[in-house]
Amino acid sequence: MSTNNDIVPGFDDEKDDSLKIRLQKVEGVEGCLVLFLTGYIDTYNSNFFQKRVSKAIDSNFYKIVFQCSGLNYVSSTGIGSFTAFLKAVKPKGGDIVLLEIQPKVYEVFQLLGFSQFFNIKDNLEEAVKFFQAEGSADVAENGVFPKTFNCPICSKRLKASKAGRFRCSECKTILAIDNAGQVFLG
Repeated sequence: MSTNNDIVPGFDDEKDDSLKIRLQKVEGVEGCLVLFLTGYIDTYNSNFFQKRVSKAIDSNFYKIVFQCSGLNYVSSTGIGSFTAFLKAVKPKGGDIVLLEIQPKVYEVFQLLGFSQFFNIKDNLEEAVKFFQAEGSADVAENGVFPKTFNCPICSKRLKASKAGRFRCSECKTILAIDNAGQVFLG
């Protein structure tokens, strides 16, 4: 098994006990990297977090998946870090996917209005499919629809047969889904 430094040279040169990051390359998707996050991201360690992820981006990983199941807290400063990464990879044809966000962490994304800017998927397989589908001429032909997802407000399991606007059957929130299967409020 390869170490973090084998994947991104110098990645583990600095450590922080409050946030552990393990790297895994995604086979079959050029420039795709999974970062398994364990711990928390706050004002005190966000600089460490930004430096580590920037090292990965500088090593030509523009399609980044953050596995967040082990992340138990993110402050507004931490959310700002995710936003900075998104701004760094988008111009290079990349994107960010967040996986398995714990409810209290997702709530911070929602309260700050950032949940609609990030691609949030249920598992790594969905994240890989998202990156494989990107850049194809017609994403709809790649089996994006029907799309099953959780309502970003009440977490009700919903299914969309095509892109467009609709209302959550549980909380009545108006949602929009684009041709790539991304869900947005409103």
